[in-house]
Amino acid sequence: MGGRTKDPTYYRLGDHTETLQLDFDPSKITYQKLLDIFWSTHNGCAQPYSRQYKSAVFYQNDAQKKLAQESRAREAAKKGKAVTTEILPLGTFYLAEEYHQKYFLRQSSPLLREFQAMYSDAKSFQASTAVARVNGYLGGHGSEAELRADIGRLGLSPRGQEALLRAWKESR
Repeated sequence: MGGRTKDPTYYRLGDHTETLQLDFDPSKITYQKLLDIFWSTHNGCAQPYSRQYKSAVFYQNDAQKKLAQESRAREAAKKGKAVTTEILPLGTFYLAEEYHQKYFLRQSSPLLREFQAMYSDAKSFQASTAVARVNGYLGGHGSEAELRADIGRLGLSPRGQEALLRAWKESR
């Protein structure tokens, strides 16, 4: 996102920055809360070594812009140094190529096979909340209590659930 190159790819990224798109229901979580989570898990003071990997928060409207700028200022005051994270207007979001989707899940063949059996086409696989959640757990995110509460809703077989629990513990 954030560049002028039309239909960028990994090898023809142009002036875009790798990012993620987060759809959210503001009646369940606010943009401000998402910003708080972002800053609590992100080093906004790190110097980017390329435009591809720079730190940025994108906003959809003036209200989000104001909240993002205020949150960046609070973060700078808290850290006592400049924050390099840019605050930019939302533009066209381009999905990464299929082979770049769900990196951690792609490293776990048994779990990947289960999800590919459930989601026979790439688009439904990429859009699956269960796939995204498992990818996050495999990346070492979430607590054991969250995983145990969530695991029965992910559509995995008992064997897949065991594999996920083992892999999550190994990622810690």
